Amino acid sequence: MSTLPLAAGTKLVLASHNKGKLAEFSTLLADFGVTVLSAGDLNLPEPDETETTFAGNAALKALAAAKATNLPALADDSGLCVSALGGAPGIYSARWAGPDKDFDAAMARINEGIGTDERDAWFVCVLCLAFPDGTTHSFEGRVTGHITWPPVVQKATATTPFLHPMAKHTPLQKWPRLKKTP
Repeated sequence: MSTLPLAAGTKLVLASHNKGKLAEFSTLLADFGVTVLSAGDLNLPEPDETETTFAGNAALKALAAAKATNLPALADDSGLCVSALGGAPGIYSARWAGPDKDFDAAMARINEGIGTDERDAWFVCVLCLAFPDGTTHSFEGRVTGHITWPPVVQKATATTPFLHPMAKHTPLQKWPRLKKTP
């Protein structure tokens, strides 16, 4: 197994303006001596997600941040895919929530669009680590399950309150932060 070139003392740009993601990745990488800087704190623009896959969008964001800062950068792209909707909303999950990021309304539309027996779904998250020379390393995680309704929390900030992983007794949103490995 090869190791990635992120030694202690490395500065890593998180290609996100999301303060919650910054806190989570900072905590995860602190034990390795990696300092995480956010794209928001560096006043980097948020690139338009124009790719057709989670991996493509994650790479687009990571490469833009790496090239702009001359530092390694990490980006993610994630979303909920519903079998009865042909994999939608998929890469468009955040857009389904609209400019106000109303995930409750978006999931209500999804719930109305699927039958009671057609609730299979999966959550995808792709991380891309990019370097200023254009080298990338991508990693994909997937959690399969089914859509729950009503959601386990109100005023959702993502689609995770609506996915109940297979063979687990706890919906994804209720998993402890930093322990979201099935």
